[in-house]
Amino acid sequence: MTTAMVWWGIVIYILIALFIAYLSRSGKQTNMGSYFLGDRKMGGIVSALSYSATTYSAFMLVGLAGLTYNGGVGALGFELIYLMGVSLVAFFGPRFWVVGKKYGYITPSEMLGDRYENRLVAVVVSITSCLFLIPYSAVQLSGVGYLLQGMTNNEISYTTGVVIATVVAIIFSYIAGIRSVAWTDSLQAIFMIITSTIVVLILVHSLGGFNEFFGTIETERPNHLTVPGNGFWSFVTFLGMTIPWFFFSLSNPQVSQRLYMPASLKSLRTMLMGFMIFGLIYTLVAVMWGFSAVVMFPNLEKADLATPMVLSSDAVPPILGVIVMVGIVAAAISTIDSILLTLSSLFARDVYGHFKKESTDAMQLRVGKIVIPIIAILAYLFAELELDLIAVLSVASSAGLLVVVPSIIGTFFWKRGTAAGVLTSVIVSGLIVIILELFKLKPLGLASGMWGITISTILFIGVSLITKAPEQKANEFIDVIRTELKKSK
Repeated sequence: MTTAMVWWGIVIYILIALFIAYLSRSGKQTNMGSYFLGDRKMGGIVSALSYSATTYSAFMLVGLAGLTYNGGVGALGFELIYLMGVSLVAFFGPRFWVVGKKYGYITPSEMLGDRYENRLVAVVVSITSCLFLIPYSAVQLSGVGYLLQGMTNNEISYTTGVVIATVVAIIFSYIAGIRSVAWTDSLQAIFMIITSTIVVLILVHSLGGFNEFFGTIETERPNHLTVPGNGFWSFVTFLGMTIPWFFFSLSNPQVSQRLYMPASLKSLRTMLMGFMIFGLIYTLVAVMWGFSAVVMFPNLEKADLATPMVLSSDAVPPILGVIVMVGIVAAAISTIDSILLTLSSLFARDVYGHFKKESTDAMQLRVGKIVIPIIAILAYLFAELELDLIAVLSVASSAGLLVVVPSIIGTFFWKRGTAAGVLTSVIVSGLIVIILELFKLKPLGLASGMWGITISTILFIGVSLITKAPEQKANEFIDVIRTELKKSK
């Protein structure tokens, strides 16, 4: 594989994706609902593919493959726990969709602010999301940087890869808002799943078939087929990494915001089923990818270079290697541009909208578009730190977002929840997670996510019980959901 082939692959991908994004333009995106939610008219298939591409990012074929390379089969259990957590969408998804349609919510934090009758709740939750999602965006940029660097033997530098991903994500976000992102995501999802599956089958075949493949691992790296294996997947580590992943579909606003977008509950169901099928296949592919690297390159210095090394090896036909590389780049960019749109909508709707109370929908949209490149630049600067192990950094970001989960659950199921409970739980537990991550502390051996969600739950319940709840709004909110879901049945 030559560097010229890699460059041509990137250029062709960008041109095709730009063409798809341009075709997605439908009318003028002159309001928040149109630009950030696609007028709530997304079909089930497009929603499923876009949801898949947004969720499964550079983390999978770079991060999860790296985790498998590092610690073995425990990575499969770790990712399957995430897939099980998506079942929460079957439970919470229809509720998000119903209230989004009824009250016109643009962001999940706006929903929390309205439900608890305190706009400061929306502001705090939005700022919390920005604090923890910008590092997660940086993870995607890093994935592209490591991939291009590894596949070209440093002829394309890490920084060059990061810059390419940043610029392309900004462009996709601007062309038609969520419409362009959703359609380019759909293209990228199909691309990702087909090419990566073909490559895994070729790799296993080149390594002697499944029996010889696993026989080699059993002989040379037996610890990789057991848990805790080489010690990486201790129970405490596994718990600390899987809890944030289990609640990912609720805690991450770039994911939960998509629950407002389907045209109907039927489209929402199609989205969920399509994603579950996609997720299972892609998880198995990513883990097999990591195992292939274990057999082919047993002594890599960086686990996150497992995928680039496999793709640039003689076992993978160069053209196919470039196609899969483009698929991984596309996966990372699909996640970045979704996060850019979500965070810009959070800032414009909930932060700017709170402090500029007379702001119109058009003014908020203008602010949202201005904020997009600012957020992208912050993510770029974070990515330039080149922090190790993409998968671990992804989980650390999700650990911070966990602190909002008790408030989200309370929104739908606990009328006694209060704004004071939300604010206290999110602020205090969020600061604790930041301190634990900055100083790499694990009190009692537990990861920051475990402390975050535990303290957040205790504070949310405790403070809510001693403060006054917005009973009228709570009753109305929950009754609307109950009534609409009965109609849908």
